[in-house]
Amino acid sequence: MCEGRQPGDARLREVAGGIFAYVQPDGGWCLNNAGVIVSDGECALVDTAATETRARALRRVVRSVAPDPPRLVINTHSHGDHTFGNFVFPEAVVIGQERARTEMTEVGLHLTSLWPEVAWGELRLVVPQVVFDRQLTLHIGTLRAELLHPGIAHTAGDAAVWLPRERVLFTGDLAMSGVSPFVPMGSVAGSLAALDALRALEPRVVVPGHGPVGGPEILDDTMAYLRLVQRLAEDGLAAGLGPAAIAERADLGRFARWLDAERLVPNLHRARAEASGAEPGSPLDMNVLFADMTAFHGGVPACHA
Repeated sequence: MCEGRQPGDARLREVAGGIFAYVQPDGGWCLNNAGVIVSDGECALVDTAATETRARALRRVVRSVAPDPPRLVINTHSHGDHTFGNFVFPEAVVIGQERARTEMTEVGLHLTSLWPEVAWGELRLVVPQVVFDRQLTLHIGTLRAELLHPGIAHTAGDAAVWLPRERVLFTGDLAMSGVSPFVPMGSVAGSLAALDALRALEPRVVVPGHGPVGGPEILDDTMAYLRLVQRLAEDGLAAGLGPAAIAERADLGRFARWLDAERLVPNLHRARAEASGAEPGSPLDMNVLFADMTAFHGGVPACHA
């Protein structure tokens, strides 16, 4: 098993009446956040967790604030750290953007092969049973939640969860807090457009996909990082440099302190492709990108799931 943080380090924080953020520190690779929404005896869960152990710990925490298991699980996107634990909630209907279901079906449990030392458990893939295109409204007791697909961004199938009355926004990995974004499977330009649209909602509380809970400054900071990536890619392309060379020369400023800074390399691959005319979400060879990132980092990034 990979040594590191344990499920007991996670914390549940009530950010509005009946709305909770489940934060797994330190927010690095595969240590995602989730959300719990409870109202009038009903419960919905926003994302699950990467390993069986972590998902079962999440289930215990959910049952500490909800009278019954969640009847809905909302996946904000396809990646395994947010979805592998779906099977631990068999009572729930799983909901996701339609492309997220497609991506999960195509990729399966591939994430586990990147870090074989992690104790993933006896995972069973459960893909969304209910899908939507642009928007879906859910009523959880007296709470109203809007599922919003802002276009190709972190992935092709992202879904933000917006509670308009409480002004609480669960972004999934569209935004991260003190953690480097990761957009090679989606779009840098699309992420900026998506974040701009989410910023226009004027959220009071932002629960990011990874890292501490905050306010709209999380969206602003994520956008500032992505704009820097765009500039680096455009300047590097003009100089005839590849992503790894750009990264070696890059000054990330305050973003150098963010977790998982090695993600700059795959992010530059995407930004450079877009600067060369590639469409958002157009396929990139993720094996090549992961290898380039590993070489830049000096080894496989640590995963403490």
